[in-house]
Amino acid sequence: MVYQLVIFDNDGVLVDSEPISNTILATYLTEVGHPTTYEDSLRDYMGGAVHRVHDLVHERTGQRLPEDFDRILHERIFAAFASELRPVPGVTDVLGELSARGVPYCVASSSSHERIRVAHRAAGLDEWFEEEWIFSAEEVARGKPAPDLFLHAADMMGVHPSRCVVVEDSPLGIEAARAAGMDVLGFTSMVPASKLTGATACFGEMKELPALLGFAV
Repeated sequence: MVYQLVIFDNDGVLVDSEPISNTILATYLTEVGHPTTYEDSLRDYMGGAVHRVHDLVHERTGQRLPEDFDRILHERIFAAFASELRPVPGVTDVLGELSARGVPYCVASSSSHERIRVAHRAAGLDEWFEEEWIFSAEEVARGKPAPDLFLHAADMMGVHPSRCVVVEDSPLGIEAARAAGMDVLGFTSMVPASKLTGATACFGEMKELPALLGFAV
C-alpha cells in the first residue's frame, strides 16, 4: 500500500501529553466528588473528547459535572503543558521524512483546536502543521470511536479513506479509524498491543513507524 495521507492523532502520538492530562483529569474528578485513579482515566477517557467525561459521569452517577469543569480542567492542563510537555521522541524525524518525500499528513484529534495549538507550541511542533492540516472533534457531530473525524480529515485533504493511514494510541481511535475504512497503526507507548485490537500493525517507538509507512529514515 502506498498511502496518500498520514493522519496523526495528537495526544500521545505527536505530543507526550497523556500522562500529564490524565493525571490532572483524575485528580480534578476526584476533587469534585467522583473518585478516579490515573488508571481509571486512561481506561475510560484516553482518546476521547471532553464531552465523554461528562457523558460517562452522568451515565454512572446521574450527576452533572460543574458548569466551569471544562474551563478549570483546561486551565490546569495548559499550565502543566507550558512547563512539562515534550514531543513524542522521534516524531520530528518522521514528520521531516514525510515532508522531504512530499507525503501529505495532518492531525485529527479529539482535543479542541485551542488545546492542539497550545500543545504544539509548548512542544515545539507548531512549525510542522499548517492551520489547514489540523482537524478537531469540534468540527464533527460525533467524536471517536465514531469515524466522523477521520472521514472529515480525509475529505478536507482530498484523499479517499482507503488511501489513508491513521497513527493512533488509543482503543477509541483504533475503532474510529477502522470504522472509517482506513488502515491504522497502533502506537503502544501507553497502551499494550493486546488492547489495540483491530490495528493493522503495532509499534512501540517512532523510529519503527517509517518502515510501516513504506520508507526508512
